[in-house]
Amino acid sequence: MKVFYSPAHHIHDPQSEFTSSGPIPYPECARRASEIANTLAADPAFVLTIPEPLDPTVLNTIHDEGFLHFLAQIYAGIAPHSAELTPTTFPLRGRGQRPPTLRAQAGYYGFDTTPLTPGSWGAALAAASAASAGATCLLNGATAAYALCRPPGHHAGRDYFGGYCYLNNAALAAATLAAHGRVAILDIDYHHGNGTQDIFYDSDRALFVSIHADPAYQYPLYWGYVDETGTGAGQGLTCNFPLPAATDDSGYLSTLDQALTTIAAYDPAFLVLSAGLDLYTQDPLGDWLVSLDGIGGIGERIRHIRKPTLIVQEGGYCLEKLGAAARALLDAFIC
Repeated sequence: MKVFYSPAHHIHDPQSEFTSSGPIPYPECARRASEIANTLAADPAFVLTIPEPLDPTVLNTIHDEGFLHFLAQIYAGIAPHSAELTPTTFPLRGRGQRPPTLRAQAGYYGFDTTPLTPGSWGAALAAASAASAGATCLLNGATAAYALCRPPGHHAGRDYFGGYCYLNNAALAAATLAAHGRVAILDIDYHHGNGTQDIFYDSDRALFVSIHADPAYQYPLYWGYVDETGTGAGQGLTCNFPLPAATDDSGYLSTLDQALTTIAAYDPAFLVLSAGLDLYTQDPLGDWLVSLDGIGGIGERIRHIRKPTLIVQEGGYCLEKLGAAARALLDAFIC
């Protein structure tokens, strides 16, 4: 299996996250991707490939132009790791007017306290490049490919960043594939992929299906409920499966079967899998009881729908088991 991975993710290295309990070490650290890359590099079944740099203009297919300008310019010309900016003032639901200064726009375009660093734009572009290369790999005939993206992307919407995400890697891949056939996105991250849902909510470009922790108690709190089904051209093309705390292998796989039935009825030509590994039982940001065997079962069930599949890395924060969790999922797709 081809694995698209860029070491450029290391230039994005926030030191801390602001929480209600005060600052904590940043969970979405560079070691996350390195642990997975090192595990896969030790197995000849996986071929690690550095993707070609992405032309940023293709991001206009999923993101707002003003938002992209903000991300690209907020730290233009400043060396990586020289500063860190955390938005702390946010407009109310009416959104308000966009401030004229880039630093003030951090709260306008951010929906939480996800920090920005001088390396965020470059690392996010590298992650998007991996997703784009993975989509091209499917178009060239591969049955499966893996985009080892960092930072992740599924919380990034059309014109906002948050949840450690800046550019929506899965949405970019889906938009690329949609020009060649029907596309379904299946998000298995513990947290709802609100950004992906936002990008396609009023569009018929893709079916979006998400299995996630119930937003009534878990991040991102404001999105991911069962009555969110799309609007306009996208009506009926969003399907959410929120699950309670302590969901185990059996409960998760039963829900996955329902999600896959929905996808099979849509009959896509391609599947984009937003693969959050924070569903694992030992993940510090989750509260489910899904084992490594359960993650393997998830991979097996998804493979059995027999659609060319791009696996796009999202969350996963149990560093000691992250490589093993990735292997448990990916092994099902090795031909």
